[in-house]
Amino acid sequence: MTPASDHPITRAATVAALAISLALSGCKSTPAPATDDASLNAALQSRLQSDPGLAGQPFQASVKDGVATLTGTVTNPAARSLAANDASQVAGIRTVINSLSLVAPAPTEPEVVTTPPPAPVKPIPAKRDRVKVPPPQRARVEPPPPPMPAPIERPEPQTAQVDPTPPPPPPPAPKPAPPAFRTVRVPSGTELPVRITQTLDSASTQAGTSFSGTLASDVIVDGLIAFPTGTKVSGRVEDVKDAGHFSGNSLLAVSLTSVSRRGETFPITTDTYSKQGNGRGKNTAEKVGGGAAIGAILGGILGGGKGAAIGAASGGGIGAGVNGVTRGQQVQIPSESLVRFRLNTEISVKASLKSEGDDNGDLQHHDQ
Repeated sequence: MTPASDHPITRAATVAALAISLALSGCKSTPAPATDDASLNAALQSRLQSDPGLAGQPFQASVKDGVATLTGTVTNPAARSLAANDASQVAGIRTVINSLSLVAPAPTEPEVVTTPPPAPVKPIPAKRDRVKVPPPQRARVEPPPPPMPAPIERPEPQTAQVDPTPPPPPPPAPKPAPPAFRTVRVPSGTELPVRITQTLDSASTQAGTSFSGTLASDVIVDGLIAFPTGTKVSGRVEDVKDAGHFSGNSLLAVSLTSVSRRGETFPITTDTYSKQGNGRGKNTAEKVGGGAAIGAILGGILGGGKGAAIGAASGGGIGAGVNGVTRGQQVQIPSESLVRFRLNTEISVKASLKSEGDDNGDLQHHDQ
């Protein structure tokens, strides 16, 4: 009798149970698939790079929240499907978004294979019977005659052709332009009417002080304007006397020193213009005399003849004292005063020959 363990049915059941046990133990040892995006992205990149059917395809793949996204281009539909299939095979990826687009591959130039030419094959000479051939007789060759020298070509001298027609006369020289200016001489004794542009006062002005002014009218010589109205002039205070207690009349004396025209300054000398103030003179004598008379009357009444003399002296002293504290009259040359100076020197200037209004500040012609 066969033991129970050796029975065929029993052995089959044992083998099946052992297979089931091994299968269960193998399933328990398989590691769980990755769930984080970094691990899934690494697994996806490894899967795509290991597929030889996707080699050289310019696309990208990324994983976020278990969703794989394929972007970029592929060169054929098979590569597009293969990339999506590889991504779906990665454990842990739930969804695959296939955004790959097809693009035609760049044409490549066909490779030209140059086949080297076959090596030349030396022909095998056939065996022939040797026949003695007498050597040919050499013919006597005469040397060729030396070449004739080439003729030398000499150019014929060319005679210059003379035009019988005489050249036209040169054009006449252009006439010189008429001068735009003419030198005129402003003679000594010419009157210069000047408008003073500042106030001069004997009480405050010092001798040697400079002042300025402008010409009040044109200075015309030989029908030409030598100095137009508004020409600037400069002057100097020659003498000044303040009205003192007993110094007499006040005095203010001025003269011109230069005249300026179009940026050029001409030094000049002129007569001195003087202005004198009213002094005390007779007025002072009357005031002193009146005081002496009043003093004499009072002295006679009070003390007789001697008292009259003393009164006259004291009255005159009183009158003089009153006048001594009163200053004389000062003198002024107010601004905008018209003063006429007379030249003591001659001035040479260039006067413009243009008509009035034609120039830009130049001297002008004046029709007398």
